[in-house]
Parts: sequence; C-alpha cells; structure tokens
Amino acid sequence: MTLDAKTRTRTETDSLGTLEIPLDAYWGIHTARALENFPIAKRPISVYPDLVRALAMVKQASARANREIGVLDPAKADLIDRAAQRVIDGEFHDEFAVGVIQGGAGTSTNMNANEVITNIALEMAGREKGDYAFLSPIDDTNRSQSTNDVYPTAIKIGLALTLKSLLEELALLRQSFLAKADEFHDVLKVGRTQLQDAVPMTLGQEFHGFATTLGEDYSRLTENAYLLYEINMGATAIGTGITAHAGYGKAVLRHLREITGLDLETATDLVESTSDTGAFMSFSSSLKRNAIKLSKICNDLRLLSSGPQAGLGEINLPPRQAGSSIMPGKVNPVIPEVVNQVAFSVVGADMTVTMAVEGGQLQLNAFEPVIAHSIYQSITWMRQAMWTLRVNCVDGITANRERLGAMVGSSVGVVTALTPFIGYAAAAALAKTALLTHRNVADLVVEAGLMSREEVTKQLSPARLSGLHPITQAIPVQRAADSVVEE
Repeated sequence: MTLDAKTRTRTETDSLGTLEIPLDAYWGIHTARALENFPIAKRPISVYPDLVRALAMVKQASARANREIGVLDPAKADLIDRAAQRVIDGEFHDEFAVGVIQGGAGTSTNMNANEVITNIALEMAGREKGDYAFLSPIDDTNRSQSTNDVYPTAIKIGLALTLKSLLEELALLRQSFLAKADEFHDVLKVGRTQLQDAVPMTLGQEFHGFATTLGEDYSRLTENAYLLYEINMGATAIGTGITAHAGYGKAVLRHLREITGLDLETATDLVESTSDTGAFMSFSSSLKRNAIKLSKICNDLRLLSSGPQAGLGEINLPPRQAGSSIMPGKVNPVIPEVVNQVAFSVVGADMTVTMAVEGGQLQLNAFEPVIAHSIYQSITWMRQAMWTLRVNCVDGITANRERLGAMVGSSVGVVTALTPFIGYAAAAALAKTALLTHRNVADLVVEAGLMSREEVTKQLSPARLSGLHPITQAIPVQRAADSVVEE
C-alpha cells in the first residue's frame, strides 16, 4: 500500500491490478471495483441497516470462533471483534457502499464488509487504513469463511431482525382495528355480498374482521420466520467446508446464537443448503400474503368512505391532503392508496424472488443479491405502509352513524331476520313491496298481521340483526295471508 498526499488517496492492489482509493474510505479495492461494475440500482446495501448489522454479526462470530479454535491470533481476533461491534452499534454504515444489485453472488457485499471492518480495526490499532500486512480483510477477517456461507447467513439474520419490527407494527395496526371495532360495536350497517345489499351487521364486526385477518398474518409470518434460522456457516465455497477448521462450524454457530439472540441451527446437509434458496421463496410468499390481505382491507376502506355524497359514505377517513388541483374541496383516500401500491410492489418482488430461486445452477445460486434486495425492500415498505395506515388513517376513522342508520332502516335486507317467523315466501313478497313502495319493512310486516310491533322491534334490534344475540330456540313459522304472498 502507498499513500498519495497530493490526491489524498491510497493505492491498493488485488489480483487484477491496483486502484486509487480515497484516503478516508474504510472500504477498499474490492468495493471500488464493485462501485465501477454495478451502477445499477443507485442504492447501496446500507439502505438495509439490519443486513449491515447481520454482516458484522457474522464477522464478529467468526472472529470469536477462529480465536477459540486457534486459527487466528487472539490480538487480531479481538480487533475484528471490537470493530464489528461498532458496526453492529450503528457506526460506519455509510461505508457499506456497494449496490444492492450486483453480480458475483454477493462477493462484493462480503468484501465490502471485510474491508470496512478491517480498516476500522486498523484505525483502532493505530495503523493506517489499507495496512493489510498487519491485518488482512481476506486472511484474517474472512478466515474460515466464504461469500457462499457468509452472505446467505447474513441475509437470513438480517431478515429475522427486520421481521421483528414488522411484526411489532403489524400488532399495533391490529390493535388499532380492534379499538375501532369496540368504538363501532353498536353501529348498525348494511352488509354486502357481490357489492349488493345483503343483511345487517355492525360496523364493529366489520372492523373486527379486519383485525382478525391481520392476526392470522401475524401467525403465518411468525411461523415462516423459522425458515430463516437454518444457516450454512462452515460450508465455505460449496458445502464441503474446504479451508475451514473442523471445529469452526460448531463454534461459529454457538457464537452467532449468543450474538443475535436467535435460535439458529446449522443445516444438516451443507451442500444442499448452500445451493438451495427455497427458504427465501417461502418467506417472500408469506409477505405477499400479508400484502394482499392488507390491500384488500384498504380497498374496503376506500369503498366504505367513497363519496362522500354520491358514494357509500359510511365512514370518514382523516383528510390528509388536498385531493385535486382543479376540484376544490376534493379529498382523496391517499393513505389506503399508497398501501395498495406497496402491495402491488410486494407481489412483483415475490415473482422476482421466485424466478431468482429457480435460476440457480448446480452448487450455488448466483442471484441471491436480487433475492435479498427484493425481500428487504418488501419488508421495509410493508412496515412503513402499516405505520402510515395506522397513524394517518385507521386511528382517525369516524362513522357516519346517521347515514348508516337510515340505510339500515330503509334496507329490505332486514326482512331476512324475519324469515324464521313469517316464512321465505312472505318475506320475499314483502321485500318486493318495500322496494316498489319505499316503505319500511317493519311497518309492512305489522300491517299484514304477520307479527306484532313488539315482536318486530325485538327481532330487528341491533343485537339480533348483527347476530350478537342469535336465535337458538325453535321458531314457529306464521303463514302469511294469500293477499300478502301475492303482492
């Protein structure tokens, strides 16, 4: 290594030649080549901080394991350990500069981590950056490792860390819907099937349904998280463990479990584990499921709030911004709309993951970078989408109680609740009459002598109509007069 005081660079060398590296950069020549080769996404891996932390955790665990089994000088291992900890704590993340989309099956990412952690360690030892004769990114920081076990392991650990924050946000969103379900527990409305009026329910029941489906997704995501806990550290290049000490695998697993707090396990077949990326496909699929169901909920919120005058207008979403540059007073459901778009993106990302998993060949899948980027982007966007939906939409939803009450009162759907008492034929005839005359169903039933006013009022109470107080006893069916049926 040589330093150029005039240009403020240092010269680093690899098997392809030499390059000038900015003197203050913690990354080195392998990262520099990646920056030249992959100006694709214009997004560095540092946009996913949990991936950066996971890379540092792998390097820290490896340093501890290598010291323990005696293949790395304790002083060097301690420097790498302490340098990695600083990255775990959030320092130097902007030095992880390689693009999220890259060739080489993640080698550029692994070397970026090796170089940054090594140069942090060198600086801590009072050495110049790039003094690799004292501490080497490859011979020391990457000891007993290969990109092909480091990279997928770091992806999985990072996803497991990121998933925790997604699940926290999902739980909060579910609680918001449950709070609205409680607030709207007594608000009757007309339920709909195939966009047509069906039978009454409460707005609270509708919002409770939203909360339930999100709770189911919480369970599915939690279950699929365990797919991320199988790692292949010790596999090195293709799963045979070449260049790794026989005791390294068990040692690094133990240290990784301690560092991450995750219940990690080493794959039983390292050759298979190194070449197979099916766990990523399954995890991506669970994200897609969550996104689609969340999008459906947002579709319902947009429908229920449509209008407000010429649409359903059952609920009011918080007004977040002016909705038109030409129509004064227009307010659009921008928060559900953005969540819809995130869901569309997650679906596309899942297809990318699926094709990348299929595209792997022989002992390695070269497309893990796009797999990682697709899943990390999906999980990050989903978390943010849930946050804005909760804070900027759901928590502020109000019900148009008077409008909902009027719609239920004039709905022929309430006659369904009376069919056990007056029979289907009479109920159908009364429904037809109500539609033609726009009269109240309850009044028509009483006038026809089919039920008393007291009985009708009881059976058409909010609790009965919504099924909160179901009828369980035997019900005698009253036969309607011929004149009523013929109507």
